[in-house]
Amino acid sequence: MAKMQAMHRSKAIPILIGLTLVGGLTSELRAQPSDPAASSNQPAQPASPWASTIELYGFAPISTTGTTTVSNGTRNFSADTDLNLGDVLSKLKWATSLRGSIEKDRLGLLVDLDYVKLGQYESTTGRRGIFTGSAEVTATQGIYDLALRYRFGDREAAVGKPGQFSLIPYAGIRIIDAQLDVAAQIQGSGGRVSFQQQGNFGRTWVQPLLGTQATIFMSPRLRAFARADIGGFGLSGSEDLSGNAQVGLGYAVGNNTDLNISWRYAGINYNTGDIPDSGYSSYRNGFEIGLKFFF
Repeated sequence: MAKMQAMHRSKAIPILIGLTLVGGLTSELRAQPSDPAASSNQPAQPASPWASTIELYGFAPISTTGTTTVSNGTRNFSADTDLNLGDVLSKLKWATSLRGSIEKDRLGLLVDLDYVKLGQYESTTGRRGIFTGSAEVTATQGIYDLALRYRFGDREAAVGKPGQFSLIPYAGIRIIDAQLDVAAQIQGSGGRVSFQQQGNFGRTWVQPLLGTQATIFMSPRLRAFARADIGGFGLSGSEDLSGNAQVGLGYAVGNNTDLNISWRYAGINYNTGDIPDSGYSSYRNGFEIGLKFFF
């Protein structure tokens, strides 16, 4: 009997070994991918170091104030402007606004192009010199920014995790092209009324520019953002300063598209410092609506 039990044990051992080998081979086959190409253990392709954005936007100032000072060679006078949104829209002839960026890794370029042309709108002449009366102004203004930027934090995107942020300081140049024509009915000190057929201010100049922009995600599709910049620093005239301040919210309407709504303040103050002097100032605040694409 003992001899027979020993024989059964000796037969059972090879059978157990065979079953173990078959089970291990079956598990290995199940773990292998069905696609032979996926079994080559190729490393994952890294994300592209390049990224870019394009934003089409419109600025709707609820208030626009300013002063245009023009010279006729011997004297000058000022036309003061105070427009609401309805005045601006009724006189608007053309507007083009585009903002974009491109970067490799964290270093990149930023551009912002803003061009507005307004037809004649009413204003009042100020009390410079001996003139008072009423005026009409035709204005064309182009502001073109080009800057080098560096990104801290995460890459800009339409969708992100709550708390994900980016901070992007930039430095570059701002080109301002302003053309303002003034037709004024003016009254001299003797009570005589005359009509100044044309007074104009026209100048294109370059300012150094410093700024920063930041964004933080509040939810996967909702983010808050802000932007501020300053240019000029008095380098191109006796008065030469421009700036922007902006804060708003962006909501992802797709995986790569944001709808942005913000409040914005923009100002320019420039004077040649000549005798007689000429120049202009413009201060606008209102809402900006933009559609931003991420690539």
